[in-house]
Amino acid sequence: MTSPDSLSSEGPSDPAGTAVHRGRIVLVTGLSGAGMSVALKALEDLGYEAVDNLRLSLVPALIRQADPKRRPLALVIDSRTRDFSAQNFLDELEALRRDGDLDVSLVFLECGDEVLQRRFTETRRRHPLAEDRTVPDGIQRERALLFPLKEEADVTIDTTQLSIHDLRRILSGHFRRDAQAALQVFVTSFSFRQGLPREADLVFDVRFLTNPHYDPELRPLTGLNPAVAARVESDPDFPTFFRNLTELLRPLLPRYNQEGKSYLTIAIGCTGGKHRSVFIAERLAAWLKEQKLRVSLSHRELDRLGLRNAGSGNGQQANHQANHQANHQG
Repeated sequence: MTSPDSLSSEGPSDPAGTAVHRGRIVLVTGLSGAGMSVALKALEDLGYEAVDNLRLSLVPALIRQADPKRRPLALVIDSRTRDFSAQNFLDELEALRRDGDLDVSLVFLECGDEVLQRRFTETRRRHPLAEDRTVPDGIQRERALLFPLKEEADVTIDTTQLSIHDLRRILSGHFRRDAQAALQVFVTSFSFRQGLPREADLVFDVRFLTNPHYDPELRPLTGLNPAVAARVESDPDFPTFFRNLTELLRPLLPRYNQEGKSYLTIAIGCTGGKHRSVFIAERLAAWLKEQKLRVSLSHRELDRLGLRNAGSGNGQQANHQANHQANHQG
């Protein structure tokens, strides 16, 4: 496997091999209510100079004054801005990208209509494009307005199912300032019944493996339990599957890094997100760490149901809580 040093990236180099330091700018836009204020705060915590709701016409002057080579700059520019239009935004973006001294990224925050409506209802906020119409109409109007920007985005993040912590984690993975760190990989288990993780780059389905759900003693446990792990491993197809999975990923990881991708999300899914996907995600994360990669791990359904502690104990300790919360196939 490629070493951490060869996976690291310092940006463009001059002919003599000396790394060229470029000013970094992250432009954040997207649908109102999708989490732009949270994103800006997350970038500020990462060390970026953060500016909210800046007029497009003032961007060049701000960049000259802020000196993004000294400290990276994060800007939220959205439909609230007085001189905002998709074409003006794209013109400014193109001008910034032409500047060889700047490393410019456009982040677009997306979110489902129902969730956006609920957020505006709960906070009693007025949608910026719904002054004379309903919130759903404002959302659709904004979607149409921002569609060209979504098409140009370097990173699109759907916050429909994301917690604040998840959004901060994803932004940290993409835009942390320690540029010489190796590719960071995030592995998560999930239930297909609850929907795909929308931030996933690669998704693997492990529903073909032996399902511990059908064993009454294993049903209340999770893939964190050694007995559940042993049952999944006993499937005759498991060794071949896991070997093929790692052999697929082995050449891909350095190529993702060479293409400038600093953060990769791998999602492992099964029926209930409780047994098989949890065990495979654990094994895959351990293998990635053996390759000297930066790895973080999460189990979406265990966290959602509060089953992490139930997963690693014995069946008697976990039985009451797990039977109450997880009565479907795992």
